[in-house]
Amino acid sequence: MLDGIEPHWLWVVIGLVLAALEMVVPGVYLIWLALAALLTGAMTFVFDPGVPLQIVNFVFLALIIVFSVRRMLRDTPLFSADPLMNKRGARLVGETAVVVQDFAGGSGRVRLGDSEWLAKGADMKTGERVRVTGSEGSILLVAPADALEARTSALPDETAV
Repeated sequence: MLDGIEPHWLWVVIGLVLAALEMVVPGVYLIWLALAALLTGAMTFVFDPGVPLQIVNFVFLALIIVFSVRRMLRDTPLFSADPLMNKRGARLVGETAVVVQDFAGGSGRVRLGDSEWLAKGADMKTGERVRVTGSEGSILLVAPADALEARTSALPDETAV
């Protein structure tokens, strides 16, 4: 069935298929197997070992590459340029909102920008301005804006020292 196909081309095709699958399957794992298959193809082209040795070569290269990359990423982790990218509630901390549903029992609704959010905080009336102090999932934690401004203005000025 595979007569006439050079073994190194078979390894290159396997490597390219694994690389293509990496784009479809979530996670970052198949790319390292693809690299091992491509390296096995290159080594097969240069040295022309038998099929069992090619398979052993692929397995060892895959293990070496996977564990090397795993250790490298553990020792020098990648940091996001925008750590709050998928944390919308955390991005809103410090923003000012308006109460649109009275807070009763510590919860109500606020309008921030063009959307309304469930919020937790002290009891407040509709129309009061609040400042977002944090979030619990999709629920914003708020405090009256005038209370926060009064507290920050009472702090000593650090530039005067």
